[in-house]
Amino acid sequence: MAGVRLELAADGATATVTLCRPERRNAQSPAMWRALAAIGRSLPGSVRVVLLRAEGVSFSAGLDRAAFTPEGIPGELPLVEIVKGDQGDSVIAGYQEAFTWWRRPDLLSIAAVQGHAVGAGFQLALGCDLRVCADDVRFAMRETSLGLVPDLAGTKPLVDLVGPARALEICGTGRWVGAEEAVRIGLANVSVPAAELDAAAADLAAALLAAPRDALVETKALLQGASGRSYEEQCAAERAAQLRRLRDLAGLGE
Repeated sequence: MAGVRLELAADGATATVTLCRPERRNAQSPAMWRALAAIGRSLPGSVRVVLLRAEGVSFSAGLDRAAFTPEGIPGELPLVEIVKGDQGDSVIAGYQEAFTWWRRPDLLSIAAVQGHAVGAGFQLALGCDLRVCADDVRFAMRETSLGLVPDLAGTKPLVDLVGPARALEICGTGRWVGAEEAVRIGLANVSVPAAELDAAAADLAAALLAAPRDALVETKALLQGASGRSYEEQCAAERAAQLRRLRDLAGLGE
């Protein structure tokens, strides 16, 4: 992908996406977002688990700061131009695609996060189903301090993970959230020494792959939809999902 520092490696049921701009702490740009979205569209159907990782000391320091200059990022639409005319909504929707496909029902995604995960970097980690963090991780949502809001599909998963009050405090203050707190409040699944980060993410991927694909797809759908259902509706959804699984296991199809 010309001009974009990303790598995609597919190995059977597992794909690994790597951010490869360590000298800039994996700062992001619209070109990177387009490339990430293209990866999501092109993944082989055999892929069940996607690992997201980054080279260097930081996962991602967020949007390239050049975006906030009058000139903007070379070759990209300056931020001030986005609000002109009626194109703004579609432009931001296009950006969001890079952050939303990780939660597709047919995939399980794991972010391996080290060092800084700020703004767009935080939201990219939130885009994944699960987060394995190094003990040096530092999350922060800094958009509010710039007079903006988090708009890369990160607010919903953040609220789902930590609740609206904690999410408001994290976003409103822009403060750092370290590894210990991230695990304690449900933002991260586990924290490990930095040297063990890739191995821990790979171990989690292997554990997920040990279960039958269709059972995991059904379970993910049940859990993702639970917050929007009443208790009775969730019980009904469980029954319907289980009957589909039993029919499949019995060879009866639909």
